[in-house]
Amino acid sequence: MARSVPETHDEILAAAARHFAVTGYKGTSLQDIAREVGCSKATVLYHFANKEALLSELMAPAIEVLEALDARIAGHIGADAQRVAAEGFVDLAVRFRREIALLRGEFPDLLQQPAFAHIQQISERLIAAFAGHSDRPSARIAALVVLAGIAETCAEFIDIPDEELRPALLAVVRRALEPAA
Repeated sequence: MARSVPETHDEILAAAARHFAVTGYKGTSLQDIAREVGCSKATVLYHFANKEALLSELMAPAIEVLEALDARIAGHIGADAQRVAAEGFVDLAVRFRREIALLRGEFPDLLQQPAFAHIQQISERLIAAFAGHSDRPSARIAALVVLAGIAETCAEFIDIPDEELRPALLAVVRRALEPAA
Protein backbone atom coordinates (compact mmCIF):
# COMPACT_ATOMS: atom_id res chain seq x y z
CA MET A 1 0.00 0.00 0.00
CA ALA A 2 1.34 3.43 -0.95
CA ARG A 3 2.10 5.94 1.76
CA SER A 4 -0.13 8.97 2.13
CA VAL A 5 1.23 12.32 0.97
CA PRO A 6 1.20 14.02 4.41
CA GLU A 7 2.96 11.03 5.96
CA THR A 8 5.69 11.10 3.30
CA HIS A 9 6.06 14.87 3.62
CA ASP A 10 6.60 14.58 7.38
CA GLU A 11 8.93 11.60 6.95
CA ILE A 12 11.04 13.59 4.50
CA LEU A 13 11.25 16.50 6.97
CA ALA A 14 12.23 14.19 9.82
CA ALA A 15 14.87 12.45 7.70
CA ALA A 16 16.26 15.80 6.57
CA ALA A 17 16.49 16.99 10.18
CA ARG A 18 18.37 13.85 11.19
CA HIS A 19 20.80 14.11 8.26
CA PHE A 20 21.40 17.85 8.72
CA ALA A 21 22.15 17.23 12.41
CA VAL A 22 24.66 14.47 11.66
CA THR A 23 26.35 15.48 8.40
CA GLY A 24 25.34 19.14 8.17
CA TYR A 25 23.26 20.94 5.61
CA LYS A 26 26.02 21.03 3.01
CA GLY A 27 26.99 17.42 3.66
CA THR A 28 23.46 16.10 3.09
CA SER A 29 22.11 15.35 -0.36
CA LEU A 30 18.50 14.96 -1.42
CA GLN A 31 19.45 11.40 -2.38
CA ASP A 32 20.58 10.72 1.21
CA ILE A 33 17.19 11.89 2.47
CA ALA A 34 15.28 9.89 -0.14
CA ARG A 35 17.26 6.75 0.68
CA GLU A 36 16.42 7.03 4.39
CA VAL A 37 12.73 7.60 3.72
CA GLY A 38 12.64 4.77 1.19
CA CYS A 39 11.49 6.88 -1.72
CA SER A 40 13.03 8.35 -4.83
CA LYS A 41 14.75 11.71 -5.12
CA ALA A 42 11.88 12.67 -7.45
CA THR A 43 9.45 12.08 -4.57
CA VAL A 44 11.47 14.38 -2.34
CA LEU A 45 11.41 17.00 -5.11
CA TYR A 46 7.65 16.53 -5.47
CA HIS A 47 7.26 17.65 -1.85
CA PHE A 48 10.07 20.23 -1.73
CA ALA A 49 11.43 22.31 -4.61
CA ASN A 50 15.01 21.85 -3.37
CA LYS A 51 17.13 21.30 -0.28
CA GLU A 52 16.77 24.97 0.72
CA ALA A 53 12.97 24.56 0.77
CA LEU A 54 13.37 21.61 3.13
CA LEU A 55 15.55 23.63 5.47
CA SER A 56 13.19 26.60 5.22
CA GLU A 57 10.25 24.50 6.35
CA LEU A 58 12.25 22.96 9.18
CA MET A 59 13.33 26.38 10.39
CA ALA A 60 10.05 28.27 9.74
CA PRO A 61 8.64 28.04 13.30
CA ALA A 62 11.91 29.27 14.85
CA ILE A 63 12.22 32.08 12.31
CA GLU A 64 8.64 33.15 13.02
CA VAL A 65 9.43 33.46 16.73
CA LEU A 66 12.68 35.30 15.93
CA GLU A 67 10.78 37.79 13.75
CA ALA A 68 8.23 38.33 16.54
CA LEU A 69 11.08 38.95 19.01
CA ASP A 70 12.61 41.44 16.58
CA ALA A 71 9.29 43.31 16.47
CA ARG A 72 9.02 43.31 20.30
CA ILE A 73 12.57 44.62 20.73
CA ALA A 74 11.90 47.51 18.34
CA GLY A 75 9.77 49.22 20.98
CA HIS A 76 12.48 49.21 23.67
CA ILE A 77 15.77 50.99 24.40
CA GLY A 78 18.60 50.70 26.92
CA ALA A 79 18.22 48.27 29.82
CA ASP A 80 14.65 47.49 28.79
CA ALA A 81 15.88 46.42 25.33
CA GLN A 82 18.52 44.21 26.97
CA ARG A 83 15.94 42.52 29.20
CA VAL A 84 13.42 41.92 26.39
CA ALA A 85 16.14 40.68 24.04
CA ALA A 86 17.75 38.41 26.64
CA GLU A 87 14.53 36.84 27.86
CA GLY A 88 13.12 36.50 24.36
CA PHE A 89 16.26 35.02 22.82
CA VAL A 90 16.83 32.60 25.69
CA ASP A 91 13.21 31.43 25.37
CA LEU A 92 13.64 31.00 21.60
CA ALA A 93 16.96 29.17 21.92
CA VAL A 94 15.67 26.81 24.59
CA ARG A 95 12.47 26.08 22.67
CA PHE A 96 14.22 25.52 19.33
CA ARG A 97 17.49 23.99 20.46
CA ARG A 98 17.15 21.04 18.09
CA GLU A 99 16.80 23.42 15.16
CA ILE A 100 19.79 25.43 16.37
CA ALA A 101 21.79 22.22 16.56
CA LEU A 102 20.99 21.60 12.88
CA LEU A 103 22.71 24.84 11.94
CA ARG A 104 25.81 24.34 14.05
CA GLY A 105 28.83 25.58 12.17
CA GLU A 106 26.87 26.41 9.03
CA PHE A 107 25.04 29.57 10.06
CA PRO A 108 27.25 32.01 8.06
CA ASP A 109 26.83 29.96 4.87
CA LEU A 110 23.08 29.67 5.35
CA LEU A 111 22.71 33.45 5.67
CA GLN A 112 23.87 33.65 2.05
CA GLN A 113 20.75 31.82 0.89
CA PRO A 114 17.85 34.06 -0.16
CA ALA A 115 15.35 32.44 2.23
CA PHE A 116 17.56 33.34 5.21
CA ALA A 117 19.08 36.66 4.11
CA HIS A 118 16.83 38.75 6.39
CA ILE A 119 18.10 36.85 9.44
CA GLN A 120 21.38 38.79 9.25
CA GLN A 121 19.58 42.11 9.82
CA ILE A 122 17.57 40.62 12.70
CA SER A 123 20.81 39.31 14.23
CA GLU A 124 22.37 42.77 14.03
CA ARG A 125 19.34 44.32 15.75
CA LEU A 126 19.44 41.60 18.40
CA ILE A 127 23.13 42.32 19.08
CA ALA A 128 22.33 46.02 19.37
CA ALA A 129 19.54 45.28 21.86
CA PHE A 130 21.78 42.95 23.90
CA ALA A 131 24.33 45.79 23.97
CA GLY A 132 21.62 48.16 25.24
CA HIS A 133 21.98 50.10 21.97
CA SER A 134 25.42 51.20 23.12
CA ASP A 135 28.15 52.10 20.62
CA ARG A 136 30.85 50.96 23.04
CA PRO A 137 32.86 48.14 21.43
CA SER A 138 32.99 46.27 24.75
CA ALA A 139 29.17 46.22 24.95
CA ARG A 140 28.80 44.97 21.38
CA ILE A 141 31.51 42.32 21.87
CA ALA A 142 29.83 41.06 25.04
CA ALA A 143 26.47 41.00 23.24
CA LEU A 144 27.81 38.88 20.38
CA VAL A 145 29.63 36.49 22.70
CA VAL A 146 26.49 36.05 24.82
CA LEU A 147 24.24 35.48 21.79
CA ALA A 148 26.59 32.93 20.28
CA GLY A 149 27.07 31.29 23.67
CA ILE A 150 23.33 30.93 24.22
CA ALA A 151 22.87 29.28 20.83
CA GLU A 152 25.86 26.97 21.26
CA THR A 153 24.83 26.01 24.80
CA CYS A 154 21.29 25.17 23.71
CA ALA A 155 22.59 23.07 20.81
CA GLU A 156 25.03 21.24 23.09
CA PHE A 157 22.72 20.58 26.05
CA ILE A 158 19.66 19.20 24.29
CA ASP A 159 18.76 16.95 27.23
CA ILE A 160 18.81 19.50 30.07
CA PRO A 161 15.22 20.32 31.09
CA ASP A 162 13.95 23.73 29.97
CA GLU A 163 13.16 24.77 33.55
CA GLU A 164 16.83 24.23 34.46
CA LEU A 165 18.45 25.59 31.28
CA ARG A 166 16.47 28.84 30.99
CA PRO A 167 17.36 30.32 34.43
CA ALA A 168 21.00 29.23 34.07
CA LEU A 169 21.26 31.03 30.72
CA LEU A 170 19.57 34.17 32.02
CA ALA A 171 21.95 34.26 35.01
CA VAL A 172 24.93 34.10 32.65
CA VAL A 173 23.44 36.85 30.49
CA ARG A 174 22.98 39.14 33.51
CA ARG A 175 26.60 38.58 34.60
CA ALA A 176 28.11 38.95 31.13
CA LEU A 177 26.39 42.03 29.76
CA GLU A 178 27.30 45.57 30.70
CA PRO A 179 24.34 47.38 32.20
CA ALA A 180 22.78 49.71 29.65
CA ALA A 181 22.88 53.38 30.47
